[in-house]
Amino acid sequence: MNYFTHRGESFTTGDLLLDYGYFIAAILFVIGLKYQSSPATARKGNLWAGGGMVLAILLTLFLQKDIHGNGIGLSNLVIILTVILIGTIIGSLIARKVKMTAMPQLVSFYNATGGAASALVALTEFYNPLNNQVLVTLLGVVVGNITFSGSMIAYGKLDGKVKDIFSPVMRYVNLFFLLLIVTLVISVLIPDLDPAIRKNLFLSLVFLSLVYGISFVMPIGGADMPVVISLLNSLSGIAAALAGFIYNNQAMILGGILVGAAGTILTILMCRCHEPFAD
Repeated sequence: MNYFTHRGESFTTGDLLLDYGYFIAAILFVIGLKYQSSPATARKGNLWAGGGMVLAILLTLFLQKDIHGNGIGLSNLVIILTVILIGTIIGSLIARKVKMTAMPQLVSFYNATGGAASALVALTEFYNPLNNQVLVTLLGVVVGNITFSGSMIAYGKLDGKVKDIFSPVMRYVNLFFLLLIVTLVISVLIPDLDPAIRKNLFLSLVFLSLVYGISFVMPIGGADMPVVISLLNSLSGIAAALAGFIYNNQAMILGGILVGAAGTILTILMCRCHEPFAD
């Protein structure tokens, strides 16, 4: 196998193929995003972006190496492919059966699953002794949990199963929760903190971020739900990007950034047509 030297590190041909492959996948993501900007070409955009995702998954499965230079084991590969197949079948069945009038609920549900996946990745890596990106891990847990719980409440509201809770006090409650989350993140990062205390603070952070996602969406009325869905969509992208930083996976980082940026821009544009974001 050929080896190349770059910035003092040795790269194999497989490493270069992985980087170039991720670059091609990123281009496909951008093309897909461009086509999705118009209803007339949205279907084509899904195909382009989906092709990029399939390429990124295949590259990760067969070329990605861990810190020891080892690839994915055969048993793990079988498990991953099986789970992907199950998820693909379930997702296809749900998407084919849902009515167009229920499409916002479906988007909210998908946002929730994306946030949950990113949160679980960060939750697992927090207990990994080799993980040296604790701040990114904590942010992944927070953003992923907020996306998950907030999206599930949005789904319930759109489906008529969850009622709005209007109260001027909720704004101050949400601000208190947000400040408490920031305090917990800073506390967990304190050096030489007792492991038991760090664990309890982390579990409190996990719980509080889930609660904040619920309290954040509960006061929002039905007319503003499209804005909330767009915001939660951007958060799901940010959560995916944070998970990509944890694993140093360029495809997850690029894909997450694109989703996060697109969702943020759409949220800002929609707020201009409705009311200020702070409201």
